[in-house]
Amino acid sequence: MTLPPAASLHHGAESFYQHWQQLNDWLVQHSEFWQPAPFMTPEPAWARRYPELAAMLAELTDGECQQLDGSPVELAARVASWLPSLDRYADMVQLPELLSAPEKASEATLPEIRATDMPGRKRLQSGAFTAALTPLEHPALDWCCGKGHLSRTLAPFCPSEIQGFEWNPELVRDGNRLAQQFGDPVSIRCQDVMAEDLSLPSRHHGVALHACGDLHRQLLQRGSEAGLPRLSVSPCCYHLTEMEHYRPLSQRAADHPKALQPSRNDLRLAVQETVTAPARVREQTRLVSQWRLGFDGLQRQLRGCDEYLPVPSNPPRLLNKGFPAFCRWAAAKKQLRLPDTVDFDHWQAFGVQRLAEVRRHELVRHLFRRPLELWMVLDYALFLEEQGYRVRLGHFCDRSLTPRNLLLDAVRVSGTQPVQHSHP
Repeated sequence: MTLPPAASLHHGAESFYQHWQQLNDWLVQHSEFWQPAPFMTPEPAWARRYPELAAMLAELTDGECQQLDGSPVELAARVASWLPSLDRYADMVQLPELLSAPEKASEATLPEIRATDMPGRKRLQSGAFTAALTPLEHPALDWCCGKGHLSRTLAPFCPSEIQGFEWNPELVRDGNRLAQQFGDPVSIRCQDVMAEDLSLPSRHHGVALHACGDLHRQLLQRGSEAGLPRLSVSPCCYHLTEMEHYRPLSQRAADHPKALQPSRNDLRLAVQETVTAPARVREQTRLVSQWRLGFDGLQRQLRGCDEYLPVPSNPPRLLNKGFPAFCRWAAAKKQLRLPDTVDFDHWQAFGVQRLAEVRRHELVRHLFRRPLELWMVLDYALFLEEQGYRVRLGHFCDRSLTPRNLLLDAVRVSGTQPVQHSHP
């Protein structure tokens, strides 16, 4: 497969569509590698088709596994021996940097002394996002703004007061209190952005830093329909949607005869990459995963059914009570009766072994995280082009600050009329 050079990705609709189409066809062609979730499927079909690849992964140490999971381009180079289409993986996932000078991010970041209630990463993300957008020529509308951390970061660069939309009244209260405390020209309004009677202020620049799923899609659709002069969005949590299967927003992507139709669970893959959590949290996650996989093996035997059985999130207190207590809790949740003779040590060891397999099989699946995310965001770019915008797409910060570092920055082309849509 031939992939477009990264430099072409912000040069107009044709290159956006070419890249989207090639990603779409590649994802469809390789669906067996990324659609089955190894946590639910003990032996994915590809592991039987490519036994040498499975053997290579099985021999990796835990350290190598962790290192490769954070270095997808290096991992792709290893796997390309079995999947030659991965030879161009680096080109496929590369996008331009939208922040020309890193020092601009430092200058735009809110000083710590003014960043009350603002987590450190959020403070730095807001600064990088702001720096990538300057200069700002219109009043800003901060979409799903929470306490207005981004609003307060944007304020010194904005020509007039910033409006924020947030549905949670407590966050609205706290955000307005902080803006007043620090003298920031920010006004947050309690607003459900999904409301049918939503009204947007005219001639505003719509901004959204990590609005989830249908929320950021609502800004793209309603903002473009209202003819807002600029829309700048860093999307997140694509799977949080009312749609069972995602349908592309753009007409060109929707009209593609073999357009991918990912489920909500498929879209979850796009956001599975996280910045390294504290050691305590990583250890808790590892332990719970082992227990869930141990119980999964046990429930398959008890039910005589080789099928994954989803179990709800467990209360944190269970972590202190051991594996047998977890199994009893999970069995009760699924109305399963545990016999008195369960060998909990066996199933706990089984869970440890299964997690080691899952982590190695997931390496292959994780190669498709960024391509799937780009498939989504390129569709957004095409949609905005269709609505009369000139679009930039790229990174606004390093992935070590947040893996959700993509930025769509769309400016309405002068003289174009908004496209009206129906809202069911």
